[in-house]
Amino acid sequence: LPDARDGLKPVQRRILFSMQEMGLRPDRPHVKCARVVGQVMGLYHPHGDSAIYDALVRLGQNWAMRLPLIDPHGNFGSLDAGPAAMRYTECRMASPATAMTAGLDADTVDFRPNYDGKESEPSVMPAAFPNLLVNGTTGIAVGMATNIPPHNLVEVVQALRHMLRHPDADLDELMRFVPGPDLPTGGKIIGVDGIRDAYAGGRGSFRIRATARIEKVSPRRQGIVITELP
Repeated sequence: LPDARDGLKPVQRRILFSMQEMGLRPDRPHVKCARVVGQVMGLYHPHGDSAIYDALVRLGQNWAMRLPLIDPHGNFGSLDAGPAAMRYTECRMASPATAMTAGLDADTVDFRPNYDGKESEPSVMPAAFPNLLVNGTTGIAVGMATNIPPHNLVEVVQALRHMLRHPDADLDELMRFVPGPDLPTGGKIIGVDGIRDAYAGGRGSFRIRATARIEKVSPRRQGIVITELP
């Protein structure tokens, strides 16, 4: 499960921290994903390389993340296909990732020893924007699970600014700024009752409908063209 403070799972946090330590900022060249995976696995995350690479790929997929944290180069997959092997793809930090890591060298967060005690890693990222709400998350733990949809960054920040000025703001006031989730692949949300239930009590559901139109695909044939597929 992710930490509510930065919205990151441990493997995601270790990937971003390793890339920060390697200097893979948005103004630097891309490097092989295999190099990043090896750094993460060797220093901070002693698990399988495929699990680390899967997490890295998801951070760079613009249909999985509302605000991708990794700038991909190469075949990072698609909605119906997986990515190329890590030896073929390249990556670097995206601009939002620098906002997540900015301030790490200024004692803004606590550090803890890594798995063998030879290195240290942050227990949480400084996180200059509300990543948990903006990018959402899906996770399963022991006896519990979470499924938070992504939201629009501008809407969330407007709601936060309103809360700073009006700490006693109720749900209806905040929903004027954040009417509901903002899915990366689009789609239409049918009804808002389930959304309000989720915001109010932590449990709720909503239905999503794809957006399609009928077009002429040839002089004699018509076809259904799907433009938004949630």
